[in-house]
Amino acid sequence: MIDNAVHPADDQTAEALLRADLARGDAMAESVLPILQYLLAAEDSALFSDEILARVRGMLAELARGVIEPLHAGESTAVQMSEDIEDLARMFMGDPLILSHVHALALEWQMTERLQSRLALDPVVSPLVQAMASSPDSTVQGIAVKWLASQARWCQRQRRMSLSLTELPGELLHRALLAVRGMVAGSPERMERLALVEADVRRRYDEGATRLGLSARLVTGLGAAFHAALSVGHAGAALFLTALAIGSGLRREAAVLATHEAQLARLALALRAAGLKAADIEKQFLAIHPEAMLPDGFERLGSDLAASILATGRHGG
Repeated sequence: MIDNAVHPADDQTAEALLRADLARGDAMAESVLPILQYLLAAEDSALFSDEILARVRGMLAELARGVIEPLHAGESTAVQMSEDIEDLARMFMGDPLILSHVHALALEWQMTERLQSRLALDPVVSPLVQAMASSPDSTVQGIAVKWLASQARWCQRQRRMSLSLTELPGELLHRALLAVRGMVAGSPERMERLALVEADVRRRYDEGATRLGLSARLVTGLGAAFHAALSVGHAGAALFLTALAIGSGLRREAAVLATHEAQLARLALALRAAGLKAADIEKQFLAIHPEAMLPDGFERLGSDLAASILATGRHGG
């Protein structure tokens, strides 16, 4: 493992160590969704009161509510509506892409809170965003101001353990709506009402204006200053994770998972693949995992080789 308690033997290269740790990380990552699905479906919630589980449950229920409530508009069937919300939330739970996305958001919020506690880093206004919001470039300034509002709303929703349907990435919104269609397929009347609800959702939806869409626009807009977003203490968790995903080629959900303590090799490789030097990677480890250390010889690992090793992993590409 990459930590200060284990030191590689002289004949063990940083590459070999990272490959082995990445394989262990793959094994752990493969177990995440099945275990999460089992725990979320558990009847005795007292046995699984973990904050992440509660947050994932809350977000799935809110996603379901965002469709079911307008579908029941004008009806006095509170019990049926509640049952439909529960049924749809379970369907979302069974979708690995939706579940992994919601799980990643829960992990991101956990990281955001830890950085606020450890580094006094504001969850909304990081130094990088503050600079962009006061940029003389009106385009950059406008996107930054919109992002600040979106991030503030996301933080409020995370505190309430909820998630807006229109904040999903486009592919996941489509999957969510398909799940609803499947649930009401046996009722022509409900299908007709769903068509109206779906049309309204799509009318209001703009992927580029979502928090993640705005994050990507801010990060790619940095151009030559892209690496500024790879400093978690400067960019904040949200933009750091977006930059990590873009720079390394990982899915954003995998980039979030890479910050978990069991995924240190993936995080180190992703940061190196994104172009950071070993000294700068050590700074990010100090902020995210203060007790972890890079393996001896890591500084000699090129970004191309890091990307190649990262690509051999079974998760995130």
